[in-house]
Amino acid sequence: MSNAAAFRAAASPLFHHIQLPPRSIPGRGQFSKLSSHPNGVRLFARYTQAADNLFSSRLQDRVESLPGLLEDIVQTSISTGPRGALRLAQGVQAIIGVGSEWLADVSKLTSSSSGVLTQTQLGLLSPIYLRKLFERMGATYIKLGQFVASAPTLFPPEYVQEFQNCFDRAPAVPFDKIQKILREEFRRPINSVYEFVDPTPIASASIAQVHGARLRGSGEDVVIKVLKPGIEDTLVADLNFIYVVARILEFLSPEISRASLVAIVKDIRESMLEEVDFLKEASNIESFRRYLEAMGLTRQATAPKVYEQCSTRRVLTMQRLYGVPLTDLDSISSLVSSPESSLITALNVWFGSVLSCETFHADVHAGNLWLLRDGRIGFLDFGIVGRISPKTWAAMDVFLTSISSEEYESMASALITMGATSKNVDAKAFARDLEKIFSSIQGLDTEINVATARGTTTSATAVSANLLVDERQMNALFLDVVRVSESYGLRFPREFALLMKQLLYFDRYTRLLAPNLNMLQDQRINIASKRSNIKDRFQ
Repeated sequence: MSNAAAFRAAASPLFHHIQLPPRSIPGRGQFSKLSSHPNGVRLFARYTQAADNLFSSRLQDRVESLPGLLEDIVQTSISTGPRGALRLAQGVQAIIGVGSEWLADVSKLTSSSSGVLTQTQLGLLSPIYLRKLFERMGATYIKLGQFVASAPTLFPPEYVQEFQNCFDRAPAVPFDKIQKILREEFRRPINSVYEFVDPTPIASASIAQVHGARLRGSGEDVVIKVLKPGIEDTLVADLNFIYVVARILEFLSPEISRASLVAIVKDIRESMLEEVDFLKEASNIESFRRYLEAMGLTRQATAPKVYEQCSTRRVLTMQRLYGVPLTDLDSISSLVSSPESSLITALNVWFGSVLSCETFHADVHAGNLWLLRDGRIGFLDFGIVGRISPKTWAAMDVFLTSISSEEYESMASALITMGATSKNVDAKAFARDLEKIFSSIQGLDTEINVATARGTTTSATAVSANLLVDERQMNALFLDVVRVSESYGLRFPREFALLMKQLLYFDRYTRLLAPNLNMLQDQRINIASKRSNIKDRFQ
């Protein structure tokens, strides 16, 4: 918006309220009407002067902040370097790809009797096509999409819901490039560190690739998590671009400045750069392992040991754990007699870490939460963690208890405590709205799909189960809570969304492994707040 346009937008409401005497003098123009009323002229002049002062004040603020903006842009451009041009070309290619897909969908819909749907009418800015664009743009935008999915207090619900499907998948990097990174990081031959490295990756995501290996000397089985080549450059270029756009938008529009756009971008930048620093992930793992030792839980759960002598910012070497995801019902039943007991152990260990550790595991999907061959629960991949203050957890504790007891006034009180607001909230009305939302939770569609397969060499029949929960309904339930809360002026910390997302994961495991278990009411599950006392025992 230009300064002139900003002035017009600011000044016009003032003029709308000026009530000049409704007198008409034939043959005279507007100036004659004003000059025949000295009081009206003075009133008009006063308001015009006020508008001029407002314009001058805003213009002065812009002029004063302009050098800082230009300095920021120059420094950011220097730190980005030629990488920016390469990412621009890749971005254009991604837009063309998704744009072609959109045009094909529009063509199909316009040729049918149903007409063009809203998603196609919005074009590339619609949730589904924007999510596809982010996936094509690679690591930074996939992580940004996951941030959108985990921050419903910052983004529209349609986008939060769609970005739940932003999958982190990427083709594998050739093994020779992985070897080059290992040599660069260790500055010595690879075979002096590992006896063997499997050239076929166990997994490949946008940021990192994982290979199985065996340590030289001890012969221990390990996994090597290697940062993909060029990822740091891509992240820096993308995040710098996003930061500059945010700075310019805040410079042009005070309204955007009040929304703290730059602060949000800085938060995204910090969380993303932490995820590509494997020394930070190693620290998160070690903190969790210390918690397990201090609480005497090492026989119930574990996290992979980190081998510091062969770990760097770009390479993380960890103990290899063998097990199955918590959704593999057939394998779980063969490993333990009571899947319900294993689930209760997982819940207690995770809740305890939320109360006791400086950070908690904030991505407990089935790929990161295993039942190991020895019957223990294995927590994997500590790249995404959350931090929660004692005040927020105390309110969260009351919130969870009130869900199980259906005490909606307590629930409303807890959410009001958790959310930042400058308003006086009508707690009783808020409680009534929450009751309407949670009365729908019993109606969630849940189905367990059981498949059987007979072995080719034996007569044994394998049984596998998969939980078919309508994820959109689960996410919609959470988004409804956020939407209603925001209508009362509440804005929650991001940790609230992270915690709720993990609870939804555990709810799915409960429906599969222990359908009669009430996660929030069962006395065997400890959600009591004793954070400070426990924390002192192992730090």
